[in-house]
Amino acid sequence: MAEVRSSVGGRSHDGVRAIVTGGASGIGAAIVQALQERGATVAVLDLQASAAGVFSVPCDVSDDDSVRTAVDAAVEHLGGLDVLVNNAGIGAQGTVEDNPDDEWRRVYEVNVLGTVRLSRAALPHLRASGNASIVNTCSIAATAGLPQRALYSATKGAIAALTRAMAADHLREGVRVNAVNPGTADTPWVARLLSTAGDPAAERAALEARQPHGRLVAAEEVAEAVAYLTSPLARSTTGVDLAVDGGMQALRLRPA
Repeated sequence: MAEVRSSVGGRSHDGVRAIVTGGASGIGAAIVQALQERGATVAVLDLQASAAGVFSVPCDVSDDDSVRTAVDAAVEHLGGLDVLVNNAGIGAQGTVEDNPDDEWRRVYEVNVLGTVRLSRAALPHLRASGNASIVNTCSIAATAGLPQRALYSATKGAIAALTRAMAADHLREGVRVNAVNPGTADTPWVARLLSTAGDPAAERAALEARQPHGRLVAAEEVAEAVAYLTSPLARSTTGVDLAVDGGMQALRLRPA
């Protein structure tokens, strides 16, 4: 069991054992770094190789056998499990008319059922922890209507609802469940989207302008929120979706 420490006299995550899916790049890699800096021991589950020095296990979250094998390997390496960060996900563009059924199934397989599979495999181990926590990476797309994001928004809306249901189901088992809701973040996926735009600079400026603080969200800012939600010092926080979106979800500023 990870010992609870205050921020004075010890790092917040000393003794914490964590799995981060999709931890090889982008927001996931920033989460891994933030947890390690606070004292956690981290295993990355990803299709890609992670940074040197980070224990990683190949994992396809769309395949239950792959998930169970990877979780077992990670837990064996870590010596137990206190934290699961369900960060792996893929994007999709288009209105409800644009994406074929196969793409809907594929994105749901990764974004929603991937979270289900990881949580299902991890819960027996988390129940043995004194500081168990799951954090699901959700999105501003779950709480705001964004153009050309029908499929992606549907999957993230499912994650928001799933997070609350899981929090209710597992609270009395000692497992907290929360979500983090990033706004449009400065990640490799967004960079790829921008590269396909007719005018990448104008498209980036439009994405920045729709967030009240006027810029893209940094991956490190999302990681800070995850660090809080997974900290043993946040034991009274559960069933929450924490927005890291520059005010996009809640603020309505007057035009500059």
